Amino acid sequence: MTTRFGQGPAAALVLVGLACQEVGASFAVMLFPDTGPLGIVMLRLVFSALLLLAIARPKPRGHGARAWRSVIGFGVVLASMNGLFYLALARLPLGVTVTIEVLGPLTLSIITAVGIARWLWAGLALAGVVALGAGGWDRLDPLGVLFALAAAVSWALYILASARVGREFPRLDGLALAMTVGAVLALPLGILDAGAVLLRPEILALGAAVALLSSTIPYALELIALRRLPASAFAIMMSLGPATASIAGFLLLGQRLSWLEICGIALVIVASIGAVLATSRRAAAQPVG
Repeated sequence: MTTRFGQGPAAALVLVGLACQEVGASFAVMLFPDTGPLGIVMLRLVFSALLLLAIARPKPRGHGARAWRSVIGFGVVLASMNGLFYLALARLPLGVTVTIEVLGPLTLSIITAVGIARWLWAGLALAGVVALGAGGWDRLDPLGVLFALAAAVSWALYILASARVGREFPRLDGLALAMTVGAVLALPLGILDAGAVLLRPEILALGAAVALLSSTIPYALELIALRRLPASAFAIMMSLGPATASIAGFLLLGQRLSWLEICGIALVIVASIGAVLATSRRAAAQPVG
């Protein structure tokens, strides 16, 4: 009874985290005319790194070469994932960008699913992408789509790299160190893209707000939620990202989607949920020991 009671508030925390993430992405889009996409990526990663370093206070000593290789690799993935996502976001609607990006973790779920179910969910996801195209590939920037697909690959790599770093470092230490690596990598490109605009206090304040909404708050809420929610339930809720992104894009950015694009987003969400459930059933069916 206590577990059921705890899962309701935990699910609410995940939804709040998703909402914060998409509101943060909307704020980032509003900053693009001033900072450019790579400028806001740099601000997000730098402020996220500073916040995580202050919270986690990681100890760099006592870790071997393999652990540091994992952290550096994770940092590279963080920088590329965020950079590619914002480059796509500069050319595509928020809901469409997140829908294409979610194909990365969806593909991982399908690969680890069992039996004919994997082909069902793969076909449904493909139908979703086709529906997105039928709803207006003519007004979807091809380069933006390529950036979003590359971000999808980076997200899949992020999941694998995050798990590896989580095994090597306690608590948030590995994430804080990897975010610092990502911030250092993003620094020169961000400065080139944004230039002297980065010296304006209001831009720095908005960049900090994007970091807080897009990274710090969602990460904290997700960590709390994962203590009460099964991993499969958490993954299913994260599949709602395209829906929350579409709503945020409509309400905050005035981005309207055609009914076919909405259907495409819905199909990708259903495929994500189905793939996660299939993966969970496979894990439950495997003998322990």
